[in-house]
Amino acid sequence: MLRTIPITALAALLCCGAWAQTAADSPAFEVASVKPSPPPEGGPNGFFRVAMDGGPGTQDPTRIDYRNVSMSILVSKAYGLNYWQLSGPDWINIENYDIAAKVPPGTTKEQLKLMLQNLLAERFKLQVHRETKDFPMYFLTVGKGGPKLKPHVDMPPPVDADKPMPDSPSPIKMGPDGYPILPPGTTMASTRGRARIRIDNQNLAWLVGQISGQLHAPVQDDTGLKGQYDISLYWSSQPLSAQPGADTGPDLIAAVQEQLGLKLEKKKGPVEILVIDHVEKVPTGN
Repeated sequence: MLRTIPITALAALLCCGAWAQTAADSPAFEVASVKPSPPPEGGPNGFFRVAMDGGPGTQDPTRIDYRNVSMSILVSKAYGLNYWQLSGPDWINIENYDIAAKVPPGTTKEQLKLMLQNLLAERFKLQVHRETKDFPMYFLTVGKGGPKLKPHVDMPPPVDADKPMPDSPSPIKMGPDGYPILPPGTTMASTRGRARIRIDNQNLAWLVGQISGQLHAPVQDDTGLKGQYDISLYWSSQPLSAQPGADTGPDLIAAVQEQLGLKLEKKKGPVEILVIDHVEKVPTGN
C-alpha cells in the first residue's frame, strides 16, 4: 500500500540530504512515545480510523499525534515517499502504531522527516535501500467538466486549539448515507467496505498519496493544479455482488471523478522504490 509522486520529483528527493545524513547528524524529537495501537472499536470488524495530527505547517507545530498508523505509512512519511514506493514484509500494512512526540520549535517539514527516520531506526531497527521497478500506475488528470475541489480559506483557530489532545479519540459514528462521520482531527475512517477521508489545507500531492494507497498502485499528478484545498471524499471498496440489490456506493475511481472532477487513467512506467531490508514489529521501550 504505497503512494507515489512524479518520477522527477522523486529523484530529487532521493538525492537530497535525507538519504545522506546519518542518525547522529540528524535532528531528533525532544521526547517520543511509540506503542502498538489498540484493537479497532467493536472488534476485528469494527471501526478503523487513521489520524496524523500536528507537526510543522499545522496549528500545532510543536508536537505530533499519530493514531492507528501502519509501518508503511510511517516509512513513507519519513522518507517523503508514497505507499507504493515501498517494498517490505506484508505486516507493514497491517500492524498499526500510536506515536506521540514533542517537536522542537522551529522544526521544518524536512527536519521532521529526518526525526521520523531516526525514530524508526532507533525503535524498530529499520534498514532500507533503493531500487527501480516497472509498475502499473495511474495518471490523475482534470475531468471534462473541470475540477470540483474546494479551495482552502484560512479560518481563525478554534477556541480550544491550545487544549491537550485527548488520550483516546472520539468514537466514530455512521452518517445517514452509510459512511463514517469524521470528527475533527480525523483524516480517514473505514468500516465494512465503506471509507471516507477529509483534510483541510492540503495540496494535490496529499490526495495523490491517499488514492495511491487505496489503489495499491503509483499515481502521478498530471492535473497542473497547484492550490491548497479542503478535500472530502467517500467511496466503497465492497464488491457490487456482495449485497445483491443494495446501493454500495461508488468505487474509488468513480468517486474521484464524480466528487472531485478528476480522472484516473491506468498506464505503466518505472518507479523508484524503497526496499525495507529489516524492520522489527515490536518497538523498543519508550
